Amino acid sequence: MILDADLKAQLAQYLELMEGDVLLKVSAGSDEASRDMMELMDELATMSSHIKVETTELERTPSFSVNRIGEDTGITFAGVPLGHEFTSLVLALLHVSGRTPKEDQKLMDQAKNLEGEHHFVSYVSLSCQNCPVVVQALNVLSVLNPNVTHTMIDGATFKEEAEANNIMAVPTVFLNGESFGSGRMTLEEILAKLGSTPDASEFENKDPYDVLVVGGGPASASAAIYAARKGIRTGIVSERIGGQVNDTAGIENFISVKRTEGPKFAADLEEHVKDYDIDVMNLQRAKQLERKQDFVDIELENGATLQSKSVILATGARWRQLGVPGEEEFRNKGVAYCPHCDGPMFEGKHVAVIGGGNSGIEAAIDLAGIVKHVTVLEFSPELKADSVLQERLNSLPNTTVVTNAKTTEITGDDNVNGITYIDRESETEQHIELDGVFVQIGLLPNTDWLGNAVERNKFGEIVIDRNGATNVPGVFAAGDCTDDRNKQIIISMGSGANAALNAFDYLIRN
Repeated sequence: MILDADLKAQLAQYLELMEGDVLLKVSAGSDEASRDMMELMDELATMSSHIKVETTELERTPSFSVNRIGEDTGITFAGVPLGHEFTSLVLALLHVSGRTPKEDQKLMDQAKNLEGEHHFVSYVSLSCQNCPVVVQALNVLSVLNPNVTHTMIDGATFKEEAEANNIMAVPTVFLNGESFGSGRMTLEEILAKLGSTPDASEFENKDPYDVLVVGGGPASASAAIYAARKGIRTGIVSERIGGQVNDTAGIENFISVKRTEGPKFAADLEEHVKDYDIDVMNLQRAKQLERKQDFVDIELENGATLQSKSVILATGARWRQLGVPGEEEFRNKGVAYCPHCDGPMFEGKHVAVIGGGNSGIEAAIDLAGIVKHVTVLEFSPELKADSVLQERLNSLPNTTVVTNAKTTEITGDDNVNGITYIDRESETEQHIELDGVFVQIGLLPNTDWLGNAVERNKFGEIVIDRNGATNVPGVFAAGDCTDDRNKQIIISMGSGANAALNAFDYLIRN
């Protein structure tokens, strides 16, 4: 039995929501993955009278397609979609059966009106928490538009194909045989990449806000909800709802929630925000802030300008880059930033982790269970990670720690083949031959666009007081973009609430 009892019980509840019959066309061989796939197909068929199974020959084996009776929907799973992709399978069954996807109607209309043939292929890892977002979005496109097809390929099952296509990061998506993109992409983001996105004209007639929140992460969501609960006109302008949380694997320190995953946490934030009368403007990047008499103007990169009586800056942070030759050239070709997503692509290989803090050592520990060998490079004379993590790392037989190491170059041909560093103690140059480099050296605040509009410290962080206020009247800030010392989700959410409450107080007094 490939599904355990608890998973089957949960699945049974979902399958009761199917509205019509679904035909699974299965292409299987005699290999272990094919046997697992057939076992999964048989279990699904016994659990719902709406599910039929027939054998066929598809482009890849093992694989199966999910179809309406008498109609191919274009959804194919190459590999056994368990792990993080099990939800993608369940949703495909529901949507193909006729159940309406839980997407904004405007987005679904955009998907239905998409012109031209679009044949997507996505390479994923079953341990990647971002991959299902892409898989589910492309599957929804396929359900809504008969000219769209999508094949999900498990890189571990089709390892030779993944290597032949130089897949070293997941998710990686191809469209009509050409590279389309990599990393987490929602349906809205995919449609935008295909040219379907709002322009400045859609923002022309928006009334000024009482509070406008810039950013889409935990601090932003908290600030917007607290503001909206005060009954004032509230808006969010965000490049990506969920922010950096979307790229977080496991979250175990959000009090009262024992464990969750970043993409789920981000989705929950979005759903909570949508419960309130908040004008959410997603996929929009702020370009400039300027205080003008009674309002603060936020200019967007699409040319539109939004006005608000007060603004809360909650733009978060991004992964800090090494800034050495080879880093950008070999990004997604051996240079990676997410060990949970991309680690499986380096199975049996030698990799380096740059950074000896908690995130770096946690990455090294996780990778050690997948790759042949992990070398940790730390700039300082000693690791900065918690002692319990260092003890765990030192207990592993396939890890090496190099301290006093200043990385100077990532080398390679088509892909990464090594890393060069200076031993700061002996001042000698060293080189290690390896296949991948995972950069884990902290965060940079997303505040470059502000220039001198508000006070920032030497690290680029927005300087705030105990009220979350900046040096500009009516402009507040919260979360990882500020000079708050500790960068944690729970702290960001608290600072977002604090900023919103004090913005409301500002509005009353002014």
